[in-house]
Amino acid sequence: MLESSLNETQIKDLMKAAILEIFQERRDLFQDLIAEALEDIALVKAIDEGKDSEPVSRKAIFEILESGE
Repeated sequence: MLESSLNETQIKDLMKAAILEIFQERRDLFQDLIAEALEDIALVKAIDEGKDSEPVSRKAIFEILESGE
């Protein structure tokens, strides 16, 4: 039985190559992942900013949404 061992540098290089290949072959998944992460960051920021603001009624929110502002 043939055994092969890889050192830490070789393992890192293989992992880097594999990740790069995934990004190149499935660029759409990577773009979706980045877009989702940015949306999450924006949502967290909006929630943090909204913590100190005055409450708004549900009716007022829907009026704004329906007016297209």
